[in-house]
Amino acid sequence: MFLRPALLSLTLLLTSAPFAHAAEQQAQTVQAAQKSVIGEYTAVAEQLVDEALSYLGIRYRFGGTSPETGLDCSGLVLNVFRNAVGLDLPRTAREMANVGDKIGRQELKPGDLVFFNTMRRTFSHVGIYLGDGKFVHAPSSGGKVRVESISTRYWAQRFNGARRLVDDGDVLTPSAKLASLR
Repeated sequence: MFLRPALLSLTLLLTSAPFAHAAEQQAQTVQAAQKSVIGEYTAVAEQLVDEALSYLGIRYRFGGTSPETGLDCSGLVLNVFRNAVGLDLPRTAREMANVGDKIGRQELKPGDLVFFNTMRRTFSHVGIYLGDGKFVHAPSSGGKVRVESISTRYWAQRFNGARRLVDDGDVLTPSAKLASLR
């Protein structure tokens, strides 16, 4: 009598051991994939931030799309995304606002696009979020590409929203990929 429960327990232990090991291996695989995705996102975001910062000091030019002759806000963003990750975005800030995933101000990560109402119309200005409450943009006539705080009174009052083109799970979101095919 005593032997039967002991054998049953031993049988259950021996048959469940491979499943426990498989489950542990699966958990390790999932963790490794998550680290890989986070690393991939971080690498892409770093490329965007580094590329954006390389334009500091370039003069503003309305309609400008060339660093040699000057950039406007969307021209800066176009160049950064094209050169850092090979993504061709629409030409204007308003058109860019239709690409990517909408995100809240509290969700901002480096590489996200930030939009402002600077001309009494939504999405009239765009910049690239760098992290730590800072963004890079080409401001206006007479200005140069520079970094500013998103929380200063001027920018905080004009903040319109943000879009994420670089995603944690996929280097580029599906809507960003569609935009690159235009």
